[in-house]
Amino acid sequence: MRFEKSYNPQFLDAIEDKQDKGLNTEKKIKYFNPQIILQNVNTVYEGERYPTLHDINLKIYKGEFVLIVGPNGSGKTTLLETVLGMLPVEKGSVRINQKSVFKHSRQLRRKIGYLIQGVEFDAQTPFLVKTAVMTARSGRLGLFKFPKKEDRTIARFCFDVVRNKEEVEDYWERPIGKLSGGMQQKARIANILAAEPEILLLDEPFANLDVNARQKMFKLFLRLNRLANITTLCVSHKSEIPKGVDRVVMIQKGRVVLDTEPEKALKSNKYRAYCQLL
Repeated sequence: MRFEKSYNPQFLDAIEDKQDKGLNTEKKIKYFNPQIILQNVNTVYEGERYPTLHDINLKIYKGEFVLIVGPNGSGKTTLLETVLGMLPVEKGSVRINQKSVFKHSRQLRRKIGYLIQGVEFDAQTPFLVKTAVMTARSGRLGLFKFPKKEDRTIARFCFDVVRNKEEVEDYWERPIGKLSGGMQQKARIANILAAEPEILLLDEPFANLDVNARQKMFKLFLRLNRLANITTLCVSHKSEIPKGVDRVVMIQKGRVVLDTEPEKALKSNKYRAYCQLL
């Protein structure tokens, strides 16, 4: 095995850019026994009187790549936080791999990579990039277990995949707060990859990245989805539907108003109206 401490060698193989070999291979999703189930879910933020999400019913199957779109403030981020079990639900249930996210949150979160939107480190943040990337690896190991040399090798490997290797400095030993917004975003992506998750929750993953970096990151996520069967939920405020996405879920005012295949979404009046709004 290339990485002795790897949880999923196929995951690490997939994130390497090998001219995107295999991306055109037909992916067969088994549409039974959903991996993620939200049933009649209402989510209410603490201190609020009314739900942010209303009557959410979603089934996400293993290996799906789901694009989540909708206007600002519609509940896209809230949906991801609900899936992760970060927010209490007023009613309904949320299950991953047939387990309640509230009763088994610690166990389930180790296998979920959540890229939070809009987080930027202050210039005075003392943590080095290598420390920030390693935190996800530490979380995957569990309590009272410390990363070993092989864990650090995997973390560095993930960072090397996402960074621009043509730059003079690799930033591994730099304070993360001293980096540009784009480099911080790459370090955060490397962080979630270092845990080798089974599920990716991506909230505006291309923020602060230039066009080339956005294309590279999307191909990376697509490789993980296609070659390692990583279930992916990606929130985006863009109107484009990238090639390779399996489903489009649109949220407006806290409700799912569209849940269909990309081709059908592009032809729907609701999606066209959304694009005009943008």
